[in-house]
Amino acid sequence: MKKINLLLFVMIAVFGFTAQAQGLHFGVKAGANFASLTGSDADGLDGRTAFHLGAVVSIGISEKFSVQPELIYSSQGFKFSEFGFDATGKLDYINIPIMADINLSSGFSVQVGPQIGFNITDKIEADGQSESLDAESIDFGLAGGAQFKMESGLFFQGRYAMGLNDVASDGSVKNSVISLSIGYFF
Repeated sequence: MKKINLLLFVMIAVFGFTAQAQGLHFGVKAGANFASLTGSDADGLDGRTAFHLGAVVSIGISEKFSVQPELIYSSQGFKFSEFGFDATGKLDYINIPIMADINLSSGFSVQVGPQIGFNITDKIEADGQSESLDAESIDFGLAGGAQFKMESGLFFQGRYAMGLNDVASDGSVKNSVISLSIGYFF
């Protein structure tokens, strides 16, 4: 929690003065995750459809550029099914993406930036029992996508985030998540 608070303080300090001149907008968002694991040890694993929700801040730097940090609960993981055995891997994170938001036309922008995720759920469930996956506590990634923001404050996002480090130390698998969101800037 100290790391999250420090990161938020640094973001506000760095962008605070510029944001006052161009605009600071707070918002919320929620949506669907289509998560999976990729890598040489991910054969036979299927995707997990889940959800995400959280808070968004748009810090206007200029008319065409803003920075958009977010604090998102993201339910991720995988499914496995073979020979009548079904299991669900739950890897849930508190993700902090810091997106560069480049406005291309009225309301439409592209976004790209780094993301750090703090693992809060780490288990595989099968037949009513669960066991730890021994996942790494931090997930570093890159994200990119597009956003359409209406004048009313309503916005829609499509984003892909890929993990840069392995989810667990004993396997070569990384997070891969497509997110579709709807949100509102106040």
